[in-house]
Amino acid sequence: MIVKSKKFKSICPLKLSCGKVLDEYELTYETYGKLNKNKNNAVLVCHALSGNHHLAGKYSSADKHPGWWDNLIGPNKTLDTNKFFVIGINNLGGGDGSSGPKSINKKTNKPWGSKFPIATVEDWVNSHEALITSLNISKLSAVVGGSLGGMQAIQWAIKFPEKIKHAIVIAAAPNLTAQNIAFNEVARQSIITDPDFNKGNYYKKNKQPRRGLRIARMLGHITYLSDDVMNTKFGRKLKNKDYKYDFSTEFEIESYLNYQGDKFAKEFDANTYIRMTKALDYYDPASGSKISLSKIFKKIKSKFLVISFTSDWRFSPERSKEIVKALLDNNIDVKYAEITAASGHDAFLMTEPRYHAILKSYFNKMLGNS
Repeated sequence: MIVKSKKFKSICPLKLSCGKVLDEYELTYETYGKLNKNKNNAVLVCHALSGNHHLAGKYSSADKHPGWWDNLIGPNKTLDTNKFFVIGINNLGGGDGSSGPKSINKKTNKPWGSKFPIATVEDWVNSHEALITSLNISKLSAVVGGSLGGMQAIQWAIKFPEKIKHAIVIAAAPNLTAQNIAFNEVARQSIITDPDFNKGNYYKKNKQPRRGLRIARMLGHITYLSDDVMNTKFGRKLKNKDYKYDFSTEFEIESYLNYQGDKFAKEFDANTYIRMTKALDYYDPASGSKISLSKIFKKIKSKFLVISFTSDWRFSPERSKEIVKALLDNNIDVKYAEITAASGHDAFLMTEPRYHAILKSYFNKMLGNS
């Protein structure tokens, strides 16, 4: 499947949660499949921390890297683009074409850098709604997201109850725990204290704070995997037969983390990373109260599918059950699945047969009720 990115340009001012206003902004997006005559088969897929608008397919036949959810989205796949019109959007503040720190501030003709405001989940949803409206779609068949994307699906159901029929929330939570906020702060500090960060204005020097970004990614990658999968895949395997008794890379897990860190630091924008983690930290529609969450959910009219994974210790099944309970408190139609999987938080990106079967069944039933 060969795909092409598109641009949405808005000249309507967008007031952000932080109080600042973007006079205009751009969002990069991709679409897959066709919008039907009734315009009731559109599915918005929201990306997680390090994702973007490129959900599936390739940009050319020579492209070696398909979209980040290519195992799920495409012709005859779990989210079948022969049936659904699928939309992927790069969030505001993202580093892949949407307005953000890397883009040019028209008032200065220089990259925004540190001056680009922090956008929240609420801001993303508001900007996404503007794009969806521009496509003449009055109601989405579904909003789907894993992790941070799942938070966006929840916010869609809260903010635009008349414009979404189904919300599919995978490996997510209604807010972050203190431990998760702590992980994010360590990741940010590794970037901010990198000598090349230059207070976020490193573009003019054309020198990314890669040391800090690679450490942030290594830390994050550890939290996305389960202990079981790390032991199964790497254990205590050495690259060589004997210990070297120095500080070189000796264990295979070290080599793997270094590779992932180096690869990520070459591809991802540091300013984007620290802003995405802040959006995660800030999202809390009920201000930390489980009782208030039920009250906030009263306005929801969409049906829900909530999925969690047994080995996901960063967004545990207990956090998904908080969402389910708040929905049930309001007699909202919700289906819940807890999948036994060894991959940890990253399980939502994997091709686990039961997981994909549940999603496929739900999507097929959506078509009959759209």
